[in-house]
Amino acid sequence: MRGTNAAIRAANGLTGRWAGAVEGGTVFSAVGVWPLLALLADGAAELTREELTGALGIPADRAAGAARELLGSLDGMDGLDSALGLWMQATLQPRPEWVAGLPQGAHGVLGGDLGADRKALDAWAAERTGGLVEAMPVELTPLTELVLASALVLRTTWEEPFEGGPGYWLGAFGRAGLSRTTEGLEDLAVARTPAGRVTRVVVRGDNGIDVHLLLGEEEMTPGQVLGAGLDCLSGALAPTAGERLKNGAVGPGLEMSEVRSAQPVPSRMTLQTVEFTLHARHDLLARPELFGLSCADDPAWGGFPGISAVPLGVGSAGQSVTATFSAEGFRAAAVTAVGMAWMGSSPDALPYTTTRAYVRLDRPFGFLAVHRETRLALVAGWVTEPRPYDEAEFSG
Repeated sequence: MRGTNAAIRAANGLTGRWAGAVEGGTVFSAVGVWPLLALLADGAAELTREELTGALGIPADRAAGAARELLGSLDGMDGLDSALGLWMQATLQPRPEWVAGLPQGAHGVLGGDLGADRKALDAWAAERTGGLVEAMPVELTPLTELVLASALVLRTTWEEPFEGGPGYWLGAFGRAGLSRTTEGLEDLAVARTPAGRVTRVVVRGDNGIDVHLLLGEEEMTPGQVLGAGLDCLSGALAPTAGERLKNGAVGPGLEMSEVRSAQPVPSRMTLQTVEFTLHARHDLLARPELFGLSCADDPAWGGFPGISAVPLGVGSAGQSVTATFSAEGFRAAAVTAVGMAWMGSSPDALPYTTTRAYVRLDRPFGFLAVHRETRLALVAGWVTEPRPYDEAEFSG
């Protein structure tokens, strides 16, 4: 259980970092990505392993075990179905200990026919998500040696459904609105953060899965609002419960008031929101530093000798995800996949060979700015204190 809790904290941490990079309407599932990164870290070496460890938020030597525990805990959750899939070229000889460490799942074969392989992978994605995700979000090439994938499907029905009607959005009607009035204020809270206040409403499902609706101040970023929700989950933030809120506009989109009545009645909360359906496709290699994959596409940085003696690198990594919030409940599905490609250079695999150099400047160094034609050194310097990393700048 301790390992599972550590994995949950680490996966939530990845959610928070991913949220910091969100721009515009989107949907994503860090839980679909985290176990795959953990299993890759188990077979990685040197800089690749080091970088994956940073993205995971947990030591690499514990990552595979934590991934198995996390996937096992997902299997035991009502309303959630999860699966792991592994496909390999028949000629690939993986390390038996790495394969043995994977959770039980679908172990298939890549036959080398790209069309047939694509159909098989897409069929798996569609079958595991009930058709909500129809295609595997991974690129197949003649050099693809291994595909590792996860699938998640989440469904819950509200304990108290909404009523539908015209919705108010950005100052005008015309959206599919949802409204309901419930007794009690236990699902309402307001969190205060350095960036501003966030109103949280918990919409409870009948199978123990809830959806937290989070509304922040207008100037707050998605990462700040979602981060507040995550901090409330972790205990890093202690929001003010609904019963303790004063009268007036005490949170974004929230107005509290006292109403007189002829007899004792419980507190009530009216919630107005909108229906939504979101679809997104994420290329994990578009932000490789976020997922610890900057070095993973080239075995010269260490590669994955714990998976196979064959020089493997991450050739493709993606996630397809969809989510719907309706009057009756919530459903979502995500398929995440990593394609491991042959990164060697043998006459049988690639027609050409090349030489590549890698330089790592990680201690004080000098520089010259030279005028090419005259070879005049215009500026010279010695670097001892590189610019500090600014998380707010790079996560925006």
